[in-house]
Amino acid sequence: MALKLCLAGATGWAGSALARAIATVEDVDLVASVSRSYAGQVLGDILGVPALEVPVFADVEEALKSQACDVYFDYTKPEIAKANCLAALDRGSSVVIGTSGLTEEDFEELAERAEKRGKGVLAVGNFALTVVLLQRFAEIAARFIPQWEIIDYASDAKRDAPSGTTRELAARLAKRGASALSIPLEETQGPIEARGTRLQGSQIHSLRLPGYSISAEIIFGMAEQRLSIRHDAGSGAEPYVEGALLAIRKVGDIRGLKRGLDSVMDLD
Repeated sequence: MALKLCLAGATGWAGSALARAIATVEDVDLVASVSRSYAGQVLGDILGVPALEVPVFADVEEALKSQACDVYFDYTKPEIAKANCLAALDRGSSVVIGTSGLTEEDFEELAERAEKRGKGVLAVGNFALTVVLLQRFAEIAARFIPQWEIIDYASDAKRDAPSGTTRELAARLAKRGASALSIPLEETQGPIEARGTRLQGSQIHSLRLPGYSISAEIIFGMAEQRLSIRHDAGSGAEPYVEGALLAIRKVGDIRGLKRGLDSVMDLD
């Protein structure tokens, strides 16, 4: 039986690519979508995909009331994503989060609600396979190299900083411990902001300039040697589609909160 999905942000850059892909698979059925700009219309008419005979609602509460869904997928904005996901959990849906910019406090609240409802929340900062590998390789490197810093690249239009990708990376590295600092931050000579932000034990520097797409780089340093691991995305949303579909298919198997696509992948 196909999984019933509600997709919020269905007309956006990443959401529309995912919606088009869902129209071609048999095991996921898109039954409701959310887009304030196109509320009251049919998603297939908006995207030019006749097979997507899916109503578009103005908000998540309205969409979930109209259709019982196995999975709710959020591709919205950080200021509304948490409330959307909590509402979905309360309605009995498992949740996949593709929205970046949520805080650690947001994730703690979502984890608590998911446990209470007996549902799963899968938060993925980036669905691209190359990001999954970057995160895994970085975790391995952090076992042997105690000092690292993260650089977060994006276009000048991206509002959230650091990105969801680098937030997720920092959270994973925190399980290994904090990056060592040869000079404590409080002893910095000059504006301390020049050292980036300290997030879960990692220094992160967010660059926002025209000409960049989403990229993430982690640099490890040891005496007389350096290791750099970097992911660069193109301008299209295609690299994220297969990972998003995998998350939809797997989230029903988990309880509580998991972060990172590899948490539901067999990489061993």
